[in-house]
Formats: sequence, C-alpha cells, structure tokens
Amino acid sequence: MRRITLWMLSTVAAVVLLFSYRTSTMGATAPNAPGVVGAAPGLVPNGPAAGGPAGSAAPSGATLVNGTVAQTRWGPVQVRVTISGGRITDVVALQVPSGNRRDREINDYAVPMLREKVLQAQSADIDSVSGATVTSDGYRRSLQAALDAAHFGS
Repeated sequence: MRRITLWMLSTVAAVVLLFSYRTSTMGATAPNAPGVVGAAPGLVPNGPAAGGPAGSAAPSGATLVNGTVAQTRWGPVQVRVTISGGRITDVVALQVPSGNRRDREINDYAVPMLREKVLQAQSADIDSVSGATVTSDGYRRSLQAALDAAHFGS
C-alpha cells in the first residue's frame, strides 16, 4: 500500500511539472520583453515623438509607416518602413520574437538580412531567410501592411 501511494504522488508531481513547462512556442512572457516596442500600426507623425528610439525621426519629406503586428508561432513581428521620394529608404523591426536566447540569436542575423532584401527589392516580395522562416513570414506580412497603408506601389 505504501508503494502505491508513493507511486501515485510521484506520478501526479511529474504530470504537474510537465504541464507547467514553458516552451518558446508560447511567445514572450513579459509584456515589455526585449525587442517589443509596441508601436501602433499606421502612419507615424514625423519628429522625435514618432515612437521610435531617439534619433529615429524621418528625414523631411519622408513618410514613416508602422505595419500591423503579425502574430507568428514564435511571437509578434512588426516593422516600420520609411518611404522617401517614392522609394523604401529604411525598414526597422519594432517587434520580433524574443522569448528565449535562441529567438534572439536567430533574429540578430535574420532581421538585418531581411532589411537588406527589402531595400534591394523595394517591395515585400522577398525570400525568407533560411532558419528564420516564421519570422521572415511575419516580417513580410507586417511590411506589406505598412506598404498598403502608405499606398506604396499602387
């Protein structure tokens, strides 16, 4: 009888531990996790109060547009695009998955590559970065929403 009781208690404890285990697929756990700025989608006023980091004001005549937040399997992705003279001049990732160290490693190499691809293509029609397919998809969706909001290419 004593063995059965001990076996039952250890089984219950193991099940509780398994169900409380958090994986990176659950997204960021903190509302202000690194990489999360929380900028609203749509046109952004020019100037220092635009919601970005210090010194992120758009050059005169440029338009800043936030894309919508693309919810991905690993966490939210959102970009801000700068359009000047009918060209995409910059893309900044406002939110990327940052729930764990591996997410940050992936995004440290993938986000700059995605930015370069957008600047070369001048559209959201870009290839995914190998190893960061989910983030690449979210990046493209948020970017396309920003370009649509700015009526870019139409």
